[in-house]
Amino acid sequence: MDQLATNFERYLKETLDIDARPKQWLGTGALPIFLRNVYAFLEVCILETPCLIMATKDNTDQTPATIQKHVVQVHKKWQGEVIYVQQKVTAYNRKRLIQHKIPFVVPLNQMYLPFLGIDLREHFKNIRKVEQNFSPSTQVVVLYYLSKNGQLRLTPKTLANALGYSIMTMTRVLDELDGAGLGTITMEGRERVLYFDQDKKQVWNSALERLRSPVKKRVWVKAFSKYTIEVMAGFSALAHYSNLAEPVNPVLALDGKQWKTVKTKGGLMILDVAEPNASEVEIWSYSPELFEENGIVDRFSLFLSLRDENDERVQSALEGMMEQIEW
Repeated sequence: MDQLATNFERYLKETLDIDARPKQWLGTGALPIFLRNVYAFLEVCILETPCLIMATKDNTDQTPATIQKHVVQVHKKWQGEVIYVQQKVTAYNRKRLIQHKIPFVVPLNQMYLPFLGIDLREHFKNIRKVEQNFSPSTQVVVLYYLSKNGQLRLTPKTLANALGYSIMTMTRVLDELDGAGLGTITMEGRERVLYFDQDKKQVWNSALERLRSPVKKRVWVKAFSKYTIEVMAGFSALAHYSNLAEPVNPVLALDGKQWKTVKTKGGLMILDVAEPNASEVEIWSYSPELFEENGIVDRFSLFLSLRDENDERVQSALEGMMEQIEW
């Protein structure tokens, strides 16, 4: 925490030539205990504006909706500006923080202080080219880890058997995860074994910038009785996981191989636009059946498939869905 405060002070000095010297806020004891457990609170004056730094005590990246609720709680005891400070925030959450107009600073990386008219963005450090997306098979292994209970002993053979990929592909996946710093590979006998170094929530937050939407293509169809697609996706799935209303046209998902089979069997009318009694079909880069829950695509894949939607209702439903996950 001392290092985070030091980096904050240094960042303001180097970028804006502002001398800001955070000090312990004496009013911390008046805050709810759950806030004191998550954040350290430091008082600072920036350009004659009283500010309260709300700095995370670990690297867990909270959702913007949660941070906003916490800021509201803090404002009951603090009349000035509140600044969320975190050492690392995902690109998606930075965007959402700005949309919510929540002041924040990622020391040595970005600051957004709308009450001062400051929106300073810098390029991320490219140590391991973390901007590259994971391959679909690597993403599947990350989701497999997130879907299981307890620490997993991951070998190319066990992953190949569980997920339907070749051992060679799973060997490359282990190398990719090791190179991304998400796990550690050890040799146990003659087997290469990968263990994730973080808990599930930390793995999700660390991997999020490299995870992609599973949806390769969306098509409108009128399906007949020769083939039934069983897995709900998109807004149909989100309506199941939240209070969002069901879409007029159901949304279903299948992978590329299944889509080829459907078209080969015939009895499927592909449409240019939506029509009554039509379905929207998402064609995925991996099988949605791998992690489906009672005929509904898993929450992680669903989040990735819809996170770029601009509709505020959709984003609110996604945030609520992710907050319900029992890590």
